[in-house]
Amino acid sequence: MINKKRLIGLTQKLISIDSQNPGSTEAKIAGFVGDYLKRLGLRTKIYEFKNGRANLLAYLVSPRCKKTLLITPHLDTVPAGRNWTLPPFAGKIHQARIYGLGATDCKCNLAVGMEVINSLVEDNVVLDYNLIFAATADEETGSDYGLIPLINKNILKPDAAVVLDADEFEIIVAQKGLIHLKVKIFGKKAHGAYPWLGVNAISIAVDILKDLKGRKFVYRKNRYLRPPTMNIGTIKGGDKVNIVADWCEFELDFRYLPGMSAKKMIKDLKKVVGRYANSYKIEISGMQKDYYIDRLHPLVKNFSAALKDSGIAPKICGSEGATTITFFQDKNIPAIATGFGTSGCAHTVDEYVKIDNLYKGSQVLEEFLKNYKF
Repeated sequence: MINKKRLIGLTQKLISIDSQNPGSTEAKIAGFVGDYLKRLGLRTKIYEFKNGRANLLAYLVSPRCKKTLLITPHLDTVPAGRNWTLPPFAGKIHQARIYGLGATDCKCNLAVGMEVINSLVEDNVVLDYNLIFAATADEETGSDYGLIPLINKNILKPDAAVVLDADEFEIIVAQKGLIHLKVKIFGKKAHGAYPWLGVNAISIAVDILKDLKGRKFVYRKNRYLRPPTMNIGTIKGGDKVNIVADWCEFELDFRYLPGMSAKKMIKDLKKVVGRYANSYKIEISGMQKDYYIDRLHPLVKNFSAALKDSGIAPKICGSEGATTITFFQDKNIPAIATGFGTSGCAHTVDEYVKIDNLYKGSQVLEEFLKNYKF
């Protein structure tokens, strides 16, 4: 049975452990989680792909089935920053909320996973499958030292996965793809009084961006996601007001829908840039695939049933931003994301989680794990 008092104390303890990324490492919190689960009889192991950037894996083995289900929250938080009115590592309780850095993203989900495993062990529950609990590093800056190498190196090979990193009991089944890139335009320097003697890279960039802003995406509508977007994130260029700028660079953030082609989007971008610039370079700094899983998949159906049994209406939705569910698809591992954070609190000053979310979330996750069928 879920122990509410223990769950609250565990959440406070996790908040008290500094795991800012950047600014700290996950070593201390991974050690705490590992010791906690080891005392429950689970086999645990820590993997590091950079010194101190620890990932904790714990295994609850079942004699009934060789299938494996993964549940995975992350250990790191964003930096605390300034202007907190409550101490970011105190885990202070106020008006049925626990305040602190990472309270919603993602230490509430970490605490829920740990408490549910504790409850299962105490009640001598034998699952119909093997359970892996993976508390990972580096989620806040791309998962290069966390979930990505764990999957790519076949350390994690589950038959299905549930990412615990969302708010308000959402079931995330669709996600936009992401392309981050930088466009560098090269011109010709000249005196500002004689601009016709140069080639102004800033002017070229303006023409390109105007063209891009006027173009329409070709896509098929997705019931869970808004239309695709392009955001101009940065732009800079030139050296001095009285010099014709011989360089300009800008960064673009594309978010595209399932069914669209990232390669075609980049090809189309090159055509537009080449229409205005004789000399340019495009550097891709980040790509993440789009994702979609059918709402009739057992992951979605079983989690929806667990929510209904707990009196919560399932909210099947998509993610406009990037979560780690996309990393599983290259290995053909079905995945959903869910979680119990408080909407609008992630990455904010005076971040908090509702205690009611913690308790209900633990009940839902325990119900899901007890009854999950492949």
